[in-house]
Amino acid sequence: MAEEQPQLCIQMEEPSSNGIPSATQSPAGLGGHGGTVLSFHNICYQVKVKTGLLCCKKTATKQVLRDVNGIMRPGLNAILGPTGSGKSSLLDILAARKDPHGLSGDILINGAPQPANFKCTSGYVVQDDVVMGTLTVRENLKFSAALRLPKSVTEQEKSERVDQIIKELGLSKVADSKVGTEFSRGVSGGERKRTSIGMELITDPAILFLDEPTTGLDASTANSVLLLLKRMAQQGRTIIFSIHQPRYSIFRLFNNLTLLAAGRVLFHGPAQEALQYFQTIGYQCEPYNNPADFFLDVINGDSPSVAGSKVTETEPVSTEDHRSLAEKLAEEYCSSAYYQETKASLEKISLGSQKKPKAAFRQITYANSFLLQLRWVSRRTFKNLLGNPQASIAQVCVTALLGLVVGAIFFGLKEDSTGLQNRVGAMFFLTTNQCFSSVSAIELFVAEKKIFIHEYISGYYRISVYFISKLMADLIPIRTMPSIIFTCITYFMLGLKPTAGAFFTMMFTLMMVSYTATSMALAIAAGHSMVTVANLMVTVVFVFMILFSGLLVNLTSVLSWLSWLKYFSIPRYGFQALQINELTGLNFCGSTNSTGLISNITCPQTGQVWCTGEEYLKHQGVEASTWGLWQNHLALACMMLIFLTIAYLKLSFMKKFS
Repeated sequence: MAEEQPQLCIQMEEPSSNGIPSATQSPAGLGGHGGTVLSFHNICYQVKVKTGLLCCKKTATKQVLRDVNGIMRPGLNAILGPTGSGKSSLLDILAARKDPHGLSGDILINGAPQPANFKCTSGYVVQDDVVMGTLTVRENLKFSAALRLPKSVTEQEKSERVDQIIKELGLSKVADSKVGTEFSRGVSGGERKRTSIGMELITDPAILFLDEPTTGLDASTANSVLLLLKRMAQQGRTIIFSIHQPRYSIFRLFNNLTLLAAGRVLFHGPAQEALQYFQTIGYQCEPYNNPADFFLDVINGDSPSVAGSKVTETEPVSTEDHRSLAEKLAEEYCSSAYYQETKASLEKISLGSQKKPKAAFRQITYANSFLLQLRWVSRRTFKNLLGNPQASIAQVCVTALLGLVVGAIFFGLKEDSTGLQNRVGAMFFLTTNQCFSSVSAIELFVAEKKIFIHEYISGYYRISVYFISKLMADLIPIRTMPSIIFTCITYFMLGLKPTAGAFFTMMFTLMMVSYTATSMALAIAAGHSMVTVANLMVTVVFVFMILFSGLLVNLTSVLSWLSWLKYFSIPRYGFQALQINELTGLNFCGSTNSTGLISNITCPQTGQVWCTGEEYLKHQGVEASTWGLWQNHLALACMMLIFLTIAYLKLSFMKKFS
């Protein structure tokens, strides 16, 4: 007689060991919660998608969620489903982090309307850990505590709260280690995930949301993260998370399970009763099969263990069949006792509740003042700059090397025809180099886009705080130092005007060109997700600007219907300012060249002799006066302010909902 095989699927007892304290235990720091119940009533969500070719795109409406109901009580509440089932959309809707357009239904917290600033008072751990890699674990947690805890909490209490979180999350050994970036190694993936969770636990939220908390983690690390969440859930916290395909040791930790497919609910109830429910509708789990895998196989039509089903392991299931199967399973659930019980509970909860306007989703509140936010965000930005010395040191070294090369090429300029040509060429190169070196600023906002969006929505700081801190602690130092180094090296090697005024005017001009070009790069790149696209756009704009800078073509000869483009050329203003600063007052007639003959500068078209720098500038259409010099600086300043305003507005109106 064959030995009977145990069925792993039906062993769904609640774990009592594995390092998880019992419900009566209360570890210090994580605190107990009276229990927060989140209920969602008739949630429907649709989005507009564009279909067809680029020339003839059509807008269609896609139903993401349809008539979704449920209750999330204290404990581990898992939202499970295949890719495209709508589980991440449901999670974001429950967390008030979804664009309210196309959304209908009600979400209640303990029977009351969801608070307007719910996204700021709850915790939300995104799928990609958005922590600053150049800071240590402790510094990241301190940053969260400083900005999210109110002023009534003293600095000592905030520090104690951080130490408490570090201890409870098992991060004591790596508390003072850097999280790590793509250039420097840091803590492990599990420790990074726990750091992300810790930043949300700073405010001790009653409800914690997590989007795919096991993504990118190995099986053992993923299991330890879920054990940590289980321990927190046993203290009364409501934890809601989406997950794709957990292993059995993780699945058995769930208290409540919500199965989704094609935007419909297929099961909502106790996780330990899900297998029994599917068995009652004709789906029998195979021996040794993981329940989570079994559910996904049933949803996808890949399970051979279906009573009376024609689906076999070799028959492919089309998209239409998959959707019809999901609809069939959803109808089965709607006629089940689980659905009737949920509806009855929802009706009791909704009695006396009032509907909340959708606009409340967008309200964000802050726990601290503008100045305190600015101090902490600027401090973190500066630490981040110092934490990546490779980039700043490399830029300084490249600038110094380039300055020496330029100085050697144009070394010892003389006041003759070649001296004028070399002066003009050197000024053009310096201006062009300042423009193209500013392209690196594109990554300033793009690289931290996810961090910025998450922290802004969570109420860490205002947009203005983030923007100003970037300018003060990152943009200005990086763009100022190369201009100073470049001027100090090239000015004396070239043998330009030996006056302090001319020296500092050239330095100031290069700074203004760099600031303005960087501001334009920020205005173009702000809001973009891809560095390559923004890089291409900025480069193309700079190329057109250089064409109208005044060297490659005489601007007085440009056709009238094109000449207006010169007013939008950043290198033109810098090039003209440098020429006025250097050429004014110089006489290029009467000097001898290398052959000992008198060298004059003549116009190749008219044969007119240019003896002074003023005559040359006049021929180029440049006003050689003090006002002519400073009006170029004024134009650069105006363009810089315009571009910075555009960059700020793009950050403000950037889509911050998923």
